[in-house]
Amino acid sequence: MTVTLSATLAANEDIERRRRAGEHVLHLAFGEAGLPVHPALRDKLVAASDRNGYGPVAGAAELRSAAAGYWTRRGLTTDPEQVVSGPGSKSLLYGLLLAIGGDIVLPRPSWVSYAAQADLVGSHPILVPTPHGEGGVPDPDLVTAAVQRARAQGRTVRSLLVTLPDNPTGRLATPPTIRRLVEVARELDLYIISDEIYRDLLHDPATPYTSPADLAPERTVVTTGLSKSLALGGWRIGVARLPDDAADLRAGLLAVASEIWSAPAAPVQEAAAYAFTDPPELTERIALSGRLHGTLAHAVRDRFVAIGADVPVPQGGFYLYPDLSHLRLGGAAEITRILLDEHGIGVLPGHAFGDDPAAARVRVAVSLLYGTTADDRTAALNSADPLQLPWIAAALDHLSMGLKELSLVRQAALVP
Repeated sequence: MTVTLSATLAANEDIERRRRAGEHVLHLAFGEAGLPVHPALRDKLVAASDRNGYGPVAGAAELRSAAAGYWTRRGLTTDPEQVVSGPGSKSLLYGLLLAIGGDIVLPRPSWVSYAAQADLVGSHPILVPTPHGEGGVPDPDLVTAAVQRARAQGRTVRSLLVTLPDNPTGRLATPPTIRRLVEVARELDLYIISDEIYRDLLHDPATPYTSPADLAPERTVVTTGLSKSLALGGWRIGVARLPDDAADLRAGLLAVASEIWSAPAAPVQEAAAYAFTDPPELTERIALSGRLHGTLAHAVRDRFVAIGADVPVPQGGFYLYPDLSHLRLGGAAEITRILLDEHGIGVLPGHAFGDDPAAARVRVAVSLLYGTTADDRTAALNSADPLQLPWIAAALDHLSMGLKELSLVRQAALVP
């Protein structure tokens, strides 16, 4: 098996190398939340800095209790014994693939690491297109046939995965779609892994949200963390809520965890336990973050729409997924190369997310537009109109200019 660097991390390192070499590159390729650590969280981490024991594999009791409360307040009654923590939800997702076993059904497109992790554990991902206009879920009307085909070939299919809201599209699956998917999972006896790390970053908090765990708690694993909602990507902490009465799965996941990460870092667990209690100062920060992400995502969408791109309206997180096929400049890899090399705009090609390589869809992340210093990012977070801040306005101008130049090149090529 050949293992390569994750597409998002590879793109981030390439763009940073270009910047150090003096190139002016607009960084829209990396899904880091791009905001400062809240001072209250920093204080909690400092106060816990002398905690130096391994602790329980499942995580500290205080963290598991806080995470149980987090889900219970969102309508999903949870016992602390159902919670397992790890060094990021990404590690937990990997552990779950090992503990559940078998092949997994993934949405197409979906986050770059899902299929890569499946490959690493010897699972064969089954990519099923998302429903039209939605993202983050395999189309329920197509899942049954895909699983039956795989099983007819002798494959063992044990799970399917959803992302709510989605990376790369920024879309949220509708409650009717989730209900139908749950029905299919029951019919096929599949675990559902629901990655809900962007749940608290809906652009409109009134958007209807249904987790598969609301409907099928007996077969749904929910994962989340703090790297997106509270911009703690460097702290690496995540939690998983296991299904009701899933002692065997819990034992399997803890066995994997004990051999890979032992236990999450104790000081980070202490800060996370505080964060998962939803203290007012942090819920306010998350609300401001969701507002900022939404404002920039819609502003960037407007720039792509202005050149004729088809761009689903983002609903959560800090991503959008433009389709530039109208330019007829080739597939996603070629579009990505042209944008970076000729216009200084870094994005990710859709095929990195399992999309058709011939399609001209790209994933755009807006969260590194907020500024290069903590002061600038804080100003963006607190601004009633962040689009007017000079550094953000300049970045949007760069994007508009590059996209217009890209479009003009295509128009010129069509002139006889």
